[in-house]
Formats: sequence, C-alpha cells, structure tokens
Amino acid sequence: MIEQTELSEDATAPAIDVRRAVASGQFISYAGSDIARGEILLRRGMRIGSREIGMLAACGLAAVDVVRRPRVAVLSTGDELIEPGQPLRPAGVYDSNGTIIAAAISEAGGEPIPFGAFPDAEAALAAAVRAALAACDMVVLSGGTSKGAGDLSHRIVSGLGKPGILVHGVALKPGKPLCLAVIGDKPLIVLPGFPTSAIFTFHAFVAPIIRARAGLSPEAARSVAARVPVRIASELGREEFVLVSLVAGNDGLIAFPTGKGSGAVTAFSQADGFLAIDALASALDANTQAEVTLIGEEVRAPDLVIMGSHDIGLDVVVGALAERGFHARTIAVGSLGGVSAATRGECDVAPVHLVDPATGIYNKHLLAPGLSLVPGWQRMQGFVFRPDDARFEGLSADAALKAALANPGALMVNRNAGSGTRVLIDQLLRGAKPPGYANQPRSHNAVAAAIAQRRADWGVAIAPVARMYGLSFLPIAPEHYDFLLVEARRDRPAVQAFLDALRDEATRRRIRALGMEPAQ
Repeated sequence: MIEQTELSEDATAPAIDVRRAVASGQFISYAGSDIARGEILLRRGMRIGSREIGMLAACGLAAVDVVRRPRVAVLSTGDELIEPGQPLRPAGVYDSNGTIIAAAISEAGGEPIPFGAFPDAEAALAAAVRAALAACDMVVLSGGTSKGAGDLSHRIVSGLGKPGILVHGVALKPGKPLCLAVIGDKPLIVLPGFPTSAIFTFHAFVAPIIRARAGLSPEAARSVAARVPVRIASELGREEFVLVSLVAGNDGLIAFPTGKGSGAVTAFSQADGFLAIDALASALDANTQAEVTLIGEEVRAPDLVIMGSHDIGLDVVVGALAERGFHARTIAVGSLGGVSAATRGECDVAPVHLVDPATGIYNKHLLAPGLSLVPGWQRMQGFVFRPDDARFEGLSADAALKAALANPGALMVNRNAGSGTRVLIDQLLRGAKPPGYANQPRSHNAVAAAIAQRRADWGVAIAPVARMYGLSFLPIAPEHYDFLLVEARRDRPAVQAFLDALRDEATRRRIRALGMEPAQ
C-alpha cells in the first residue's frame, strides 16, 4: 500500500523505502472468495432491503423477480361516518376504521388503497365495491354486516359473483358478524363496524391472507402467562377475547381487563394483549392463570402502576413523570377498585375520592396496614346542566336537585358503581332512582358530553369538565382527590419520581389552571 511506503530524498540514488513487510497473496482478492459459483445468494421468501440490494448489485444484477405487495382496497360504510379532518355533525362519528385498517394492511405487508367512506345507500356502495374489485387484489370493507335494515354490505356481496359468501357470522366475541367471501379469485372481507371488533377480526382472518399473498411467512403469536385478579363474565356459545393490561406482581404478571367495549377506539391501542374465554364457559374466575397473546413485539412492564379513579389532573402528573423518563400505566377501575388493588399490592398508588359517611372526611377511612395517604388536590363536585335549561337556572344546587327529582321529564345521567362520585350521588338521592339512573358512564367527561348533546338533562360532575363542555355548574361540595400509596413500594425510583412530581411547582400550576387546588 502506498501509505506504507516513502520516497527517499537522496537525489543521487532515488529509492522507495517500504515501511511494512508484505506477505505472499496479501491485498489480492481471489475470484470466488466472496461469492462463489453455485452459492445461494438470496433465498425464496427473503425480504429485500438495503443489504440484499447491495449483494444483487455486486453480482451485476439490475433486477430480480419479487412478490408484489397485494393491493388491498379499504372501504367503510355507515350514514354516520365523517372523513377525518371534516367538521363533525350531530350524531356523526369519524371514520377511524378506514385509517386503522389501512395502517394494519401496511404492517401485514400489503399496499392499502383507500376508497373512502360511503353512506348506507345500496347503489352507491355496490358501485364502489365493484370498482374496488376491479382495481385491487383484495377488498376489505367495514360496517353494514349485521342484520339491521340498514346493513347492506352482505346483501351487496352476495350478488357480486361466484363463489360468493363463504362465511357470515363467527362464534367469536367481539367479531360475530364477520363476513368472508371470494369473488372470482379475489378475497372480499366485510369486517364488523365497531373498531375493536374490526381490528380483532382483521388480525385473525385478513392479515394471514395478506402475508401469504405478499410472500411472507406466517406471523407467530407471542404469549405470556398471567394471573387475572378479577372475575370476567362471558357469553355462552361464543369464544370471547378480552383485552388486558399487564402489570408486574409479586408472583408474576397480572392481567387486568381494560373495561372498554368493542366500540372504543382506544381499547386496542391501550392494551398489552388479550386472553380468550372458552365458548362453553360463562365466566373466567378470579385469580385464574391465563395465556395472554401479546399485541406488538414485546411486553414492557410499566415503571409505575396507577389504579383507581381517573382525573384530568392525573394526566398532568403522568405527563410530568414521562418528562422524567418514567412510563406510568393508568388503569381506571374507580375508587373502590383502586382500594382493592392497593390492598392486594397490585399497584403502586391508587387515586381515590371517597367520603366517610360517618365523619364527612375524605379518604382517611380507607387506610389499612401497609398503606399511607398522599394528599393530591381538591376539586369541586356540582350539579351540571345546559345553560339554556330554565328548569334549573338561578337555583342553588339543593333546589335544582329537588326540581329534577320532582320533574319526571328531567333525565339524569349517573356514574358507575364504585366511583367516588357515585357514592356522593347516592347520598344525595337518598334511595331515589330518577329517570336515567341506570345510565352509568365511567367518567366525568362522559357525563358532561351526555348533557351537552341533550342525551340527558342533568348529572353530577367536577367543575373543570363542566367548563370544558360549556355547561352550567352549581357547586355541591368540595372533595379531596388523594392517593393511597403501597408502602412496600415507596422506595422504588418511579414512586419517588411520582411524589416529586406532586410537589413540583410546575405540576401544581398546571393543576391549578384546570380549576383544582393542590394540597398544601
């Protein structure tokens, strides 16, 4: 190498000085020493990336035959559907299925071709499906596959050609109305309209077809064993899939049901995996060991587990933890559920707001051996109604409640059993069950939304949420939103970071901005 030589400066006898000796055959590349004749360069089924392209180019190959990614048409149907980015009309919902399914098709190895959302109009939807079949290798349609008068998808599919519908309805929950068809040699799948049902059935029935047509190997599911601490009721006759969140317990992983139905868009994204309940079982008993199929590549145990009542101020604290590099898992199970989880040592902290009927003091009566109480913040509960409702305007909270109970046309929206707000509501009602009492959503936001959208007339919620929805608010009583701390976990870094975040003045300012007052 010229870098290892030097030209002599002697003008009378010019010479080259060699600074390092060379061995016989050094710096010579022999033919076949890298890629030999007859050697396998790439095997069938390998995915082509930058490394593979480099090898092909080194062999002088400008092109190779590959399996084309299947083009998969994506359609949604429903009169209520609105394209994301457009204004949301009353009773409308954004078409999340179209976006979710398109992304899932890409992940499975296909090329999604969005056709958009269509109303429940038979002629227009049939024309769109025919166009999708002509342009693509597969068609995935979501919605309109149940048995209602407006469910047109399966009727349209049955008239598109042979062999036609192969399956309509599967013994699964969620996902019962799934429709599988083949038109000519092109698969056509109608997924249920509910987002979680659509995603479950897509991964179970559609993704394997896409992977096969893309030349990819079947995807092996990963699973872990976990204990289910609560009883899960199930419907006989259908295998039921239950989304769960995983947390680390003293004796292994613990799987908590997410508690969200198949209509929840966030249910799948917030779950770590799912477990199956046999079709012949009416329930999965508490403390059963179950196999949990993971969603994603791996399960990451959270640094901090928070189980109990949810509050918008809690999101501020969790955000502060994220800025400190800690991942927190929040599971909304209500105040009573949080007390149970903390007592069993299944979480680090449990947010609670439960009043002692005997003393009127919040949360101190919940203390038990191994638990301590960390003050959080104070928030105001109140009677919530629309500003244009003359039945309650100008009244005190007590008078408005009496007026609501005396008027059978005033529809209430309640809260779920086990929540601190529900305990307060039942104390106020003193055994009365006004119209709407059985309507029991799981959050203050859901209560405010029901009133703002005129699905209910009154309810009890906290002041910040009433303000966000433009509702009138009559104060009932301040309550303390505090945290039960499992003392055995106090010294963990994530728990210390949580306590530091509660004391941090920046966090306290953000909580005050929401209309709540942090504890001194």
